[in-house]
Amino acid sequence: MTDTNSETNHADQAHSVAKPHLPKRLIGLMIVYTLSAISGLYAANSLSELSAMLCILTLMMVLAIIGRQKAGLYLLRVYCVLQLLLYSVLPIIMYDPDNLVAGPTTFDFGLFQTVVADWVIYSVLIALGIIQVWISFNAKVKAWFKPRMNFNIMSS
Repeated sequence: MTDTNSETNHADQAHSVAKPHLPKRLIGLMIVYTLSAISGLYAANSLSELSAMLCILTLMMVLAIIGRQKAGLYLLRVYCVLQLLLYSVLPIIMYDPDNLVAGPTTFDFGLFQTVVADWVIYSVLIALGIIQVWISFNAKVKAWFKPRMNFNIMSS
C-alpha cells in the first residue's frame, strides 16, 4: 500500500513541477538584439571589423539564450549593464563646448519630420537601458535557464 502511495506522490510531484517557458519579455529583447545585430552586420561593410565581431557575438548570445545556457544569462546581464553604463555616460562623451551652436537634432521618418532635444534622446536611451537591465535580472528570465549548466556555450 505504501508503494502505490509513494508512486502517486512522485507522479503528482512530477505534474506539479512546471516546465520553465521562455518569458515574453525575453523574447522581445532577443528580437531587438537579433534585428540590431543583423542590421549591424549588413552595415558592417562600411564600418569596422570590430562592429561586425560584436554583432556576431550578440547573435551567439541570442543562440545561447534560446539554448537555455547559463553562460547566455551571464552574457545577457553583462551586455545590458554595459549598455546602460554607456547610455549613462553618453551625454558626457558627446558634450562639446566648442559646438554649442549646433542646436537640437532633426529626425526624418519618411514624410514625418521632427526636432528633438538631445536630453530627450538621452532620456529615452537611458530608460531603454533600465528596461533591459530589469528584464535580464528578472526572476522569470532566470528560471528559463538550466540551473546546473556550465559555462561551455557549445555544450548541451
